[in-house]
Amino acid sequence: MGFLKTILIVLLVYYLLKILAKWFAPKLFRYAAKKTEEHFKERFEGFADQQAQDEGQIGEVIIDKKTTKKKNSSKNVGEYIDFEEIE
Repeated sequence: MGFLKTILIVLLVYYLLKILAKWFAPKLFRYAAKKTEEHFKERFEGFADQQAQDEGQIGEVIIDKKTTKKKNSSKNVGEYIDFEEIE
C-alpha cells in the first residue's frame, strides 16, 4: 500500500510540474528575451554614441606603436639526441 501511494505522489508531482511549466515557461522566456533586448539596446546606444564622436575625426590617422620584445630563439630547451637506424 505504501509503495502504491509513493508512486501516485510521484506521478502527481510530475504532472503538476508539467502543467506549471506550460503556464510559466512562456512568461519566463518572454521576460528573458525582453531583458536581453534591453541589454543589446544599451550596448548599441553606447556604440552609436562612440561612432558619432568619431565621425568628427574623419581622415585622421592614428598609429599605436606597441613595443614588442623578441624572444630569444636560441633558448636552451633541452638536449638534442640524434638517433640512427640500425640495419
